[in-house]
Amino acid sequence: MSTPAGPSEVRVRFAPSPTGYLHVGGARTALFDWLFARQHNGTFILRIEDTDVERSSEEMTRGILDAMTWLGLHWDEGPYFQSKRLDLYRELAERLVSGGHAYLDEGAIRFRVPEGRVTYQDAVFGEISVESDTIENFVLLRSDKHPTYHLSVVVDDIDMRISHVIRGADHISNTPKQILLYRALGASLPVFAHLPLILGPDKTRLSKRHGATSVSAYQEQGILPEAMRNFLALLGWAPGNDQEMFDDEALIQAFSLQGISKANAVFNPEKLAWFNAQYIARLPHDKVVEYLRPEYAKVGLWRDSFEKEDREWFRSLIDLYRPRAKVLQDFPRQSRIFLTDHVEFDPTAVEKFLKDETVRGHLRRLADRLAALPEFNHHSIEEAVRGLANELGVKPGVLMNPARVALTGQSVAPGLFDVMVLFGRENTVQRLRLS
Repeated sequence: MSTPAGPSEVRVRFAPSPTGYLHVGGARTALFDWLFARQHNGTFILRIEDTDVERSSEEMTRGILDAMTWLGLHWDEGPYFQSKRLDLYRELAERLVSGGHAYLDEGAIRFRVPEGRVTYQDAVFGEISVESDTIENFVLLRSDKHPTYHLSVVVDDIDMRISHVIRGADHISNTPKQILLYRALGASLPVFAHLPLILGPDKTRLSKRHGATSVSAYQEQGILPEAMRNFLALLGWAPGNDQEMFDDEALIQAFSLQGISKANAVFNPEKLAWFNAQYIARLPHDKVVEYLRPEYAKVGLWRDSFEKEDREWFRSLIDLYRPRAKVLQDFPRQSRIFLTDHVEFDPTAVEKFLKDETVRGHLRRLADRLAALPEFNHHSIEEAVRGLANELGVKPGVLMNPARVALTGQSVAPGLFDVMVLFGRENTVQRLRLS
């Protein structure tokens, strides 16, 4: 077994079981561990608790690692796998038997719970005390020689010199048993900090019936990792003021165990969508393009020229849709009109704005006016539209609304003059003449 961590050395671990994908509750725990380690220049350890052979899988392990990487929660040590440490658990179980702290029971090894009271100071919930006579003599090593959770987690936390155990409040009931094991093994206790549970909007425990619960599902839905980190950080922790937007450095500086609430947190999908829209609008352009490239590729709209000769045009396209995008998929879905010759017209918009032959005649005159412009830019286009409207004795909207439908197929779209600039003179004139 390793020597204990030094008095000021922070070593924390995130220890998921690969029996399912990374749940948002686990991701929140991993984030809090990561923030605490970074704030104290400590070590963030990833440990895969895969001793449940029947339910664990390599696919789920890979999913957890991928989700952690996507979230940006990069670990300093590991991943360690409990399945490769079975000899250590068996050795310690035998030592506990030899020391009188455990005994054999039909091929298994059980811990002998001593009389008395188990009391500890939780960094979130304060003092917690349990009478030993409410704790059964629990199994450490099953008859198949595989360890139970209590044995493996305590042995690993001691061996890996974990200074702070930061985990969900559903583990509070496990802690007294584990403290007894620490004492029996002659090890110092870590600081325990239990995080409040995450509930769905209906205040019941978050589950699949509330919608997506895995990190990978939110990634597939177009959520940014920056938005997810910011959102998760505020599930059960508060900075002590009204600040909501935190980049990583600000989070690391502000985070503390003292700011964690005892009250359960509520997962609000609408708030996550709000954070995502904020980050889409604020992130540097190149970072947004990095996230968008696979989204455009999925639907066959990516062109290598977007990073070469058409880089500035693509930048303008992305900036046009940033204010209205909530998820990454909104970009290729809404900007498709610029990347394909096919226009899907909204029948209601056509009926409202393009049915009248007089209006279509106005658009053909507008097309002629735009084709003759010396320069084709936002200012000159606006002057041409307003000038023609004045000549016709109509309000500019009488031209602009039908023009928007003729160009995009929709009655609701980004600013008309911005759309025309992105389409370019030739495409704009052609679509107006075909209306």
